[in-house]
Amino acid sequence: MRVITWAVLVALFVLLLAFAAKNTDAVSLRFYFGLAWQAPLILLLFGFFLAGVVLGLLARQLTVFRLGRRLRELGRAQVPVQAAASAPPPPGPVEG
Repeated sequence: MRVITWAVLVALFVLLLAFAAKNTDAVSLRFYFGLAWQAPLILLLFGFFLAGVVLGLLARQLTVFRLGRRLRELGRAQVPVQAAASAPPPPGPVEG
């Protein structure tokens, strides 16, 4: 299984490398107020892809922090319930 994973990763790397080699033309990225930046197309594509990954991970991490805080709050709220759970159970119904 490990060999298959490495083969897929190497194939993906080769495809991305070939994609980068084919997209080396300079393009202009125009901003407001007449500002412009010229860079290779692949650099801009990878840059925006990387920015999207970082923003996605940041959004996920904020959710993880919020859920962790909620779990800690619930854990504190269950402390009295755990003490009651250690008491002997009430007697069951009498069958007759």
